[in-house]
Amino acid sequence: MAWFEREFIAVPETGKKQLVYKWPDVNIRRYSRAIVNADQTALFVKSGQVLGALGPGRHRIDADELPVLGALVDTLTGGNLYRAELYFVSTREFAGIKFGGRLADIADPVSEQIVTLRVFGEFALSVRDARQLITSLAGSTDLHDPAGIESWSADLLLKAMKVAVTQGVSQGEWPVLGLSGLLPVIEQAVVQQTNTALYEYGLRIPRLGNFDITLAPEDADRLKRLAKDVTYIRLAGDFRQYAAGEMALGAGQGLASGHGHDGGFIGAALGINALQQPGSAVAGNFPPPPSSPWQQHQQPREEPSTPALPPTAKPAELAPAPADPICTACATVNPPGAKFCVECGNRFAPAEPARCRECDTELPPTARFCASCGTRRPD
Repeated sequence: MAWFEREFIAVPETGKKQLVYKWPDVNIRRYSRAIVNADQTALFVKSGQVLGALGPGRHRIDADELPVLGALVDTLTGGNLYRAELYFVSTREFAGIKFGGRLADIADPVSEQIVTLRVFGEFALSVRDARQLITSLAGSTDLHDPAGIESWSADLLLKAMKVAVTQGVSQGEWPVLGLSGLLPVIEQAVVQQTNTALYEYGLRIPRLGNFDITLAPEDADRLKRLAKDVTYIRLAGDFRQYAAGEMALGAGQGLASGHGHDGGFIGAALGINALQQPGSAVAGNFPPPPSSPWQQHQQPREEPSTPALPPTAKPAELAPAPADPICTACATVNPPGAKFCVECGNRFAPAEPARCRECDTELPPTARFCASCGTRRPD
């Protein structure tokens, strides 16, 4: 029997990083040597039932030393083989296991926007009860796959994360913007819920590693812009005043021309909506927002009444007001003294000065008679 004792059964180097390693041969020779490391437990399994266990150390596979093996004897071989599945279950903690994915589409209670939450991170996994692990997962999970249990546990963790985060956000306990500041609280709730589900499988998650809950990029940008708009409305003190201010800054022009506006994604829409409301600035219920001198020049304004002239004064003696130049290309009214059109950039031709019809002397704009020859200026 000496040659039997030279056969060793142990976890190879390639399997020492696995939570569960299954010995590939169900025919185990009598008197073989089983080597169980300090962080392992070996289990003999038949028909889904654990019939025997080996603790750390070197063991000789013999029914005389392990009476439980008597039920595993293969009588067809004269008692030289034991027919059973042999599992080596690690009792140490396995860290750095990846998990993550899409959590849910959820309504942000603050902004009332529908956003998509995602989570990515790591977790640690350990065996709480080796017997319970084998008997509960032998028929539902492929224990031949080294990553099968880890993948299955990651799915359970993600499911628990979905439930915990969805409940926390929908109940107003956790804000969508700022979840990163609540990761310790979220971890405690998720680990507790996950371990409740893993208990009957003999597993536990001691802790989560580095993980983060984020928004889809487009949702994060949308909520940031909305938060900025809400802040501006609060500072303005009134929804319609903010909308009218957005219009004055060009939100309405951006919407009409099909271009975006940096003031916020609701700025242009609010500006148009404010003009359509009965209490808008157009209706005269509140003063219009401040504008530039050029905008004041373009906007209709109420002309002040002309003061009464002294009895000796004549209207013809008043200096004529310079006319606002009108662009011949786009008919835009430009500010006085403009050399180029503010709308299309068209250059204005310099005005020809008036000249005396007798001596060709240049006449000032306010002159009624020529200073050189006294000829009356034509009307």
